[in-house]
Amino acid sequence: MAAARRVQLFYDVVSPYSWLAFEALCRYQHIWNVDLHLRPAVLGGIMKETGNQAPAMLPKRGEYMMKDIKRMAKYYQVPLQIPKDFFESMVKKGSLSAMRFLTAVDMIQPQFLEPMSRELWMRIWSRDEDITQPDSILDAARKAGLSSELAQQLLEMILSPEVKNRLKEAFGMPTVVIHLNGEPQLFFGSDRLELLSSVLGEKWLGPVPASPNPKL
Repeated sequence: MAAARRVQLFYDVVSPYSWLAFEALCRYQHIWNVDLHLRPAVLGGIMKETGNQAPAMLPKRGEYMMKDIKRMAKYYQVPLQIPKDFFESMVKKGSLSAMRFLTAVDMIQPQFLEPMSRELWMRIWSRDEDITQPDSILDAARKAGLSSELAQQLLEMILSPEVKNRLKEAFGMPTVVIHLNGEPQLFFGSDRLELLSSVLGEKWLGPVPASPNPKL
């Protein structure tokens, strides 16, 4: 069997489109024989650096985004629900602490990165629960299978320079980078996965292929 191609997904759990790309790539990683690397990043930092505003801040784009998220969630078969206070959840509160926690997970116990990321998305985008407070993050960690001792250790790491510095890299959310013949190729958005499959020389079998991720 040929060696797996490296695929990186840069994401933030405050981004619903990142969740869609995350689940699709988790479903396809073995079908396409790719080595999927999950890369937590922070959307707020990217917006600040580029001078952009989140779509939810712009009335017309925000209205379109609400409708589009619902359509995309149905298509990808992801249990995504719009929070009651969308602005409060996505823009005002943000996800900095949660993303730093995920970065610490990636550094120390990367095998928990997938379930921990999914649980944070479930909290904010399916159950309309908080992801900003320490107790909320620890509860998510428990549900994702982390021991209380490990979760506390990781929580204590979120203010460390190592975690802060690692969280800065990304183009937008979600961003997928594939590495073919030593050359990186970048794809932005959850609607570029069919094109990505073509570049990989693989087939797009729909949002839920024959062997979907049993965890969702």
